[in-house]
Amino acid sequence: MNEQLGGLDRRRFLGVCSAMGLGQTLLPGVLWGMAAQASSSPQSRVEGAGIDHDHLVAITPEMIDAAAAIAAVKLTAEQKAMMLDGLKKQRESVLVIRSMKIPNSVAPAFVFDPVPAGMKLETERRPMRMSRAPEVKALVGNENALAFASVRELAELVKTKKVSSVELTKMYLARLRKYDPKLHFVITLTEERALRHAAEADKEIAAGRYRGPLHGIPWGAKDLLAVKGYRTTWGAGGFEQQQFDYDATVVQRLDATGAVLVAKLSMGALAQGPIWFGGMTRSPWNTKQPSSGSSAGSASAVGSGCVGFAIGTETLGSISSPSTRCGATGLRPTFGFVPRTGAMALTWTMDKIGPICRSVEDCALVMSAIYGPDRQDRSVKNAAFNWDAEFDWKKLRVGYLKSEFDPPEIQKNATEEQTRDHARQAYDAKYAQAALPSLQKMGAKLVEVKLPKGYHFGDIQPVLEAEAAAAFDELTLSGRDGLLTDQGPNEWPNTFRVARFYSAVDYIQAQRARTLAMEAMEKIFVEVDVVVTPSFGAQLTATNLTGHPAVIVPNGARGEDAPLPDHRDDGHPQNVGGPGTPVSLTFLGGLYSDARLAAFARAYQEATGFHRLHPKLD
Repeated sequence: MNEQLGGLDRRRFLGVCSAMGLGQTLLPGVLWGMAAQASSSPQSRVEGAGIDHDHLVAITPEMIDAAAAIAAVKLTAEQKAMMLDGLKKQRESVLVIRSMKIPNSVAPAFVFDPVPAGMKLETERRPMRMSRAPEVKALVGNENALAFASVRELAELVKTKKVSSVELTKMYLARLRKYDPKLHFVITLTEERALRHAAEADKEIAAGRYRGPLHGIPWGAKDLLAVKGYRTTWGAGGFEQQQFDYDATVVQRLDATGAVLVAKLSMGALAQGPIWFGGMTRSPWNTKQPSSGSSAGSASAVGSGCVGFAIGTETLGSISSPSTRCGATGLRPTFGFVPRTGAMALTWTMDKIGPICRSVEDCALVMSAIYGPDRQDRSVKNAAFNWDAEFDWKKLRVGYLKSEFDPPEIQKNATEEQTRDHARQAYDAKYAQAALPSLQKMGAKLVEVKLPKGYHFGDIQPVLEAEAAAAFDELTLSGRDGLLTDQGPNEWPNTFRVARFYSAVDYIQAQRARTLAMEAMEKIFVEVDVVVTPSFGAQLTATNLTGHPAVIVPNGARGEDAPLPDHRDDGHPQNVGGPGTPVSLTFLGGLYSDARLAAFARAYQEATGFHRLHPKLD
């Protein structure tokens, strides 16, 4: 016990716990940080725990004053004096919990549930209905066409034995090696595993044991999914050799379909941006531009025809943004649809795992394989994803966020830079606006809807940073955050430090505000079944907080007349857009309506064909 609790004896430990009581809040991070900084003893820093108990300085009224200023709380001298003993006990309790060194894989005791009271979920699972078999004869012997083929097309080739899984696997492994020096999307090739599984797939198919549309199809995993026998780096310096002795649930489920894992793909360090410890992942449409992130390698590899499909994750844009930048199709499922067991946790109440593919139907086929409870991730609902490619989407009520499609207004007395920004926004808005008549031509009757006002989605967002700081608390306390590649004011090391000043009370208040926001958002989907919107703007934060699903589809490529980026330096974070780069459109749906949402998005995709555009890599 003494060793486990970092030097606290049993009597002291029990005394602290008894004094605190179950409902007591912990010491706000601000006071802890100030006390740590105030300690002058060179022996005060100890590995792991951060502060040696014997060298903690006393908490003073002056510390409380400074902390109260940050927390926007007013306190009298009498109140501060009364708080001192309680704050000391809170600090001791913090130390006890901190000494447990809880791993990233352990979730909090509470479970986020986006489903409003009284909402009934569809639980009956029905057989999947794919689109009719595509014509695939022209793909045989044409490597470039084969590399960019959809999962549906690849499945038909493998099922009919026109192409073997081993052939596909070797082709994609070769392409990953060929284009990685340009795109920096591979962290680890899983070649031995892949060739073994591909050979097994071919043997089973030859024996008549065909498992389904993913059987024998090569895929790539964002490198936050644990794969036994291979490193899982989370894209972060200091974790380069990390390994787990198990497979993530999603990996197990894809193995069960006969899919073939060929690579662990890059991700921004600890799920932020395109920069990882090996460099910056690039867009295949313009290799001088970042791919965006954090599902950087997944989107880049799909967009460049280097895997059949990939798995990404999203907390706040990490499927949407790189899919847009790389010309891929992404499905961000309803929160609680896909188990996250064996995946790195960033924010327990927002993390979602979903497919990144070349078509909406591909996403649906992958989603069909990975969703549903696993008896480990307690957030996952017993809801059904019943894919039906022939679903009669015309009976769906379709809304659109009119204000998001309106052309941007130029500010009076705009600076030269603001004028250039306006020109780029106005140019891109034309692509989104063109989608509306296309949808009407398909037969969709568009109804204007509005995002709920007054719910302050952006001000709820600090719950993300607070949970992320908790997920990587020891990284901050140990100083190992200095190993991360990026150290700027908007990067994780600084974000985690700032989050320690966000009190438990304010976190809970934000979650209460989130409940109101969830109820307000769900009212939209009482009026309509699908909402069409540009891929960014206020809806991205809102729907990630409320758990609603999204399908992101390519919506064309910018022409040669497109305004140039302000910054065209290689790898510059603002080197975005410009001639020949893709744009996207997003479809939103009600909670757990992912299958019918995908059916509608597929109809748009088939009508427009933008997903068949591919970058020129050579």
